[in-house]
Amino acid sequence: MDKLSFIDDELARLASEGLLNPIREIGSAQGAWITVDGSRALNLCSNNYLGLADDRRLKDAAKKAIDEYGAGPAAVRSIAGSLTLHRELEEKLAAFKGAPAALSLQSGFMANIGVIPALAGEGDEIFSDELNHASIIDGCRLSKAKSTRYAHADPDDLATKLAASTANKKLVITDGVFSMDGDIAPLDKIVDAAEKHGAMVMVDDAHGEGVLGRGGRGIVEHFGLTGRVDVEVGTLSKAFGVVGGYIAGPQKLVTFLKQKARPFLFSSATTAADVAACIAAVEILGGSDELVKKLWDNARYFQDRMRGLGFDIGRTETPITPVMLGDAGLARRFSAELFQEGVFAQAIGFPTVPIRKARIRCMVSAAHTREDLEQAAGLFDRVRARVSA
Repeated sequence: MDKLSFIDDELARLASEGLLNPIREIGSAQGAWITVDGSRALNLCSNNYLGLADDRRLKDAAKKAIDEYGAGPAAVRSIAGSLTLHRELEEKLAAFKGAPAALSLQSGFMANIGVIPALAGEGDEIFSDELNHASIIDGCRLSKAKSTRYAHADPDDLATKLAASTANKKLVITDGVFSMDGDIAPLDKIVDAAEKHGAMVMVDDAHGEGVLGRGGRGIVEHFGLTGRVDVEVGTLSKAFGVVGGYIAGPQKLVTFLKQKARPFLFSSATTAADVAACIAAVEILGGSDELVKKLWDNARYFQDRMRGLGFDIGRTETPITPVMLGDAGLARRFSAELFQEGVFAQAIGFPTVPIRKARIRCMVSAAHTREDLEQAAGLFDRVRARVSA
């Protein structure tokens, strides 16, 4: 008897429904053009918003750190893995975000599953936007607190549910920018509702930092809410171009998390090379808004072209550009045809997005040229004619 036969059944189901996700192999550094499965392609897939993933300054910083600190951390941060570089990164992140303190972790996912169970537990209630990222959902589950979903980006529904709660502690969590649709949470109204009902507020700014606010400082600065949001979570793998996550907020929060956040306590520290590269990225972004401006110029140009060609790009308010197709099978075929034309733009389907909401999600970068984006729009138009025939 094959005890793993259920896997065959599930894989067959996914394939029959057009939901089996092919994972392509990248053979080069991330940039506007990359090598995918051995072919050169225009990259509309990565979260490399500012083009920093292959920046010489980041690579030089990483190489220097390896020479000074070695290849691996050899310990969790709570025992022997906290490097001088970790402290330097945290100080620079706190200054950049306008927060009293910050704590860096191995990824944005680790940040969410570290902070949420530390802040809420049995007898408490978490209020989570219904479209929040999977890492927030998993953090809520791990907390053992009651988890209540409120309607997407709806502060009135949130206020109603907060008013009905009798929990010991209340924690409101929202993404800042929603990664599949590109819309922005109404954080000002969410904070107002939370303050009225004595709830803590946490925002995951993974797709907002480097994009929103003055010089890319994120959604809290974008709405002028500095000091009114209790917890900011972010990632260093998108606009900052490296890997890692962080939590920013009051000093006592960071001190508390050093004692309570399980990824900090029980998983090896981020490597010196990664941390040094992150420091370089924060310094670059803190010193100039040139890349942020280029990102937004590119986003407006590409989105105007796609709308002009009649594509539905949903409700995006950011450089994230979803090309809405609905059917998952159509989205897979569209993506495959684009790849044949030299454009790498993956289809996104269930469970990442709801059924019948499949799309091609295009990620515009400051690394793209106008010529790149014009070529991409033209090839989308060409492929549409072919797959619709």
